[in-house]
Amino acid sequence: MKLIKQFFLQFLCVLFLLLTVNVTTVSAAKLDHSVWDNLLQKHVHMIRDGQSSEVDYRAFMKAHQELRTYLSQLSAVSHNTFAGWTKSEQLAFLINAYNAYTVELILTRYPRLDSIKDLGSLLRSPWKKKFVPLLGQTLSLDDIEHEIIRKPGDYNEPRIHFAVNCASIGCPALLNEAFTGEKLEQQLETVTRAFLADRTRNRYNPQRKRLEVSKIFDWYDDDFERGWGGWRSLNQFFAQYADSLTDTPQAEQAVLSGGVRIRHLNYDWKLNDKN
Repeated sequence: MKLIKQFFLQFLCVLFLLLTVNVTTVSAAKLDHSVWDNLLQKHVHMIRDGQSSEVDYRAFMKAHQELRTYLSQLSAVSHNTFAGWTKSEQLAFLINAYNAYTVELILTRYPRLDSIKDLGSLLRSPWKKKFVPLLGQTLSLDDIEHEIIRKPGDYNEPRIHFAVNCASIGCPALLNEAFTGEKLEQQLETVTRAFLADRTRNRYNPQRKRLEVSKIFDWYDDDFERGWGGWRSLNQFFAQYADSLTDTPQAEQAVLSGGVRIRHLNYDWKLNDKN
């Protein structure tokens, strides 16, 4: 009889755990990014065939309550719920959070600024301001990007540098749709190729036989050399996307051959404002 009771108690414990997991999964599934997606579709304008984008911050100001609704949805997600998601769902959530809170940061002074850098000071950059209530903590944009997204061993995804947006012309486009776990791979590939195809920021110079690329590849070269995505050097990364980086068969072959010289272009920190 004692063994039967023990078995029954163990059965109840297992059943409780299974139900708890199921409730967490259902709860997590209820969170979607439709509010953010709607805002992006309305107020982000893709230009040059999607290679870049302009943000209508004036329109975002008028829709500020909708943005705040979405930010509240993000902030309501507990760390336990977040931990129950797939890695793709987590990463999509973090990218969306970074981008949405960047827009929120711009709106704190818009239109009285020319660059996101105007929101910082000599002692503190705007990316270090702790104003983001997320996953039970108060974080900065730097915390989200460098301490969570880029933390080795968690996501190991260098293409996030073409997905997170710093509200500047030099930055890769702010995509006019929300990132989702289901579409994340396709979306990361799309934004990567779009950025590399933008000749104002990435190009092969046949006269000098070198790649002239964004400063992003100088700041974050380590992320492209860790073996993430199979790349252990920038040249290996560039070779995989040689068709996006170049405009002629000769230039493509030069990038594919590896060992091409690299020069980093100046970064344009002006606000990516539509107006």
